[in-house]
Amino acid sequence: MKKQASCNTSPQCRKRILAIKDTMEILSGKWKFHILGTLLLNDKMRFMDLLREVDGIAAKMLSKELHDMEMNQLITRRVLDTKPVTVEYELTEYGRSVEPIINEIASWGMVYRKGIVA
Repeated sequence: MKKQASCNTSPQCRKRILAIKDTMEILSGKWKFHILGTLLLNDKMRFMDLLREVDGIAAKMLSKELHDMEMNQLITRRVLDTKPVTVEYELTEYGRSVEPIINEIASWGMVYRKGIVA
């Protein structure tokens, strides 16, 4: 007989775990934090500018990640009526609300790296 979960059964705990799962699903992946961090520092950016700034990402992967972030309302995509067509990406309020998380991750990473490398 399988034991039942006992730690995560309260409504408050379930709600918290669901929120963590949602957050991890939306922000998961190798590139999302890098893209969000780049947009936080640069306001609006064009696709090719992002491709140059996010070191190591392929154009196809950048396109996929931007599409995912647009679907999750973290960024907006604006097509400008220029020749050739220009596409700009900008953070939404939800996207900007990730800034404290990115700052904390960066701070933790610096402390961790200093401790491991030293």
